[in-house]
Amino acid sequence: MTIKAALEQTKVVLQLQMDEREALSMLRILFEDAFGWTSDQPSRPFLAEEQGKLKSIVARLQANEPLQYILGEADFYGLKFEVSPAVLIPRPETEELVYQILETGKGKPWQQGLDIGTGSGCIPITLKKNHPDWQLSGMDVSEEALAIARRNAVKNQVVVNWITQDVLNENSWPRLKTVDFIVSNPPYIPYREKKVMPAQVLEYEPHLALFVENENALVFYQKIHALAILKLSSGGGLFFELNEFNATAVQAMIDTRLFSNIKLLSDMQGKDRMLYCEKR
Repeated sequence: MTIKAALEQTKVVLQLQMDEREALSMLRILFEDAFGWTSDQPSRPFLAEEQGKLKSIVARLQANEPLQYILGEADFYGLKFEVSPAVLIPRPETEELVYQILETGKGKPWQQGLDIGTGSGCIPITLKKNHPDWQLSGMDVSEEALAIARRNAVKNQVVVNWITQDVLNENSWPRLKTVDFIVSNPPYIPYREKKVMPAQVLEYEPHLALFVENENALVFYQKIHALAILKLSSGGGLFFELNEFNATAVQAMIDTRLFSNIKLLSDMQGKDRMLYCEKR
């Protein structure tokens, strides 16, 4: 069997679960990362041990396990990140958030940045890689997540300060230093919406990073907003990743007496998925 034949057979199987575009994207990642495939080698023999490995991977995909967890790695902003069910898989929307931070930071005297709920560390690591003079910190309540973030910093050859802390615990805030920008993609899905979540998310990704109590789905935004009032320097920026359905509610929550230039930012699909504002 050639690698091209294996690819075509796998495509047929995957298209039973997803549309052609998604299947092709997954095939490219799978065969490039797991088998070192490139398009200029269609007739390369696909060895017996590779066939066994592929069979195992496809079985796990059919059980709704995300490919990134199977491979133990995810692509983000041109970099590679270790991932496991202890951290969220980095999303394209978060890449857009990183782009907005880098663009907004041009010409600003920012030096210190803090990512709250850092998970795999993809945000501060990518920012540091693209803006080496910034001093970045990543905060998370999960020690398991921070262990992965630390390995990702080493993997991508950057230095980031990692903080084990629960942002909901206001008593811990005095330990944090003043920064020039704060970014967060916090949990915002009410537990009551679990039943409509895709199986691959609900069964494998960390609920700690996804869900909040039904009574107040904006609790993390509110707490981080309050923290920013205390720990964000004048002229500093606050960046949130949003759910398109909570965007206007988060925007309305921002205190206009203390923050200016409050704006929602659209993703490439035209959905309001980010918010930016500046501390007065």
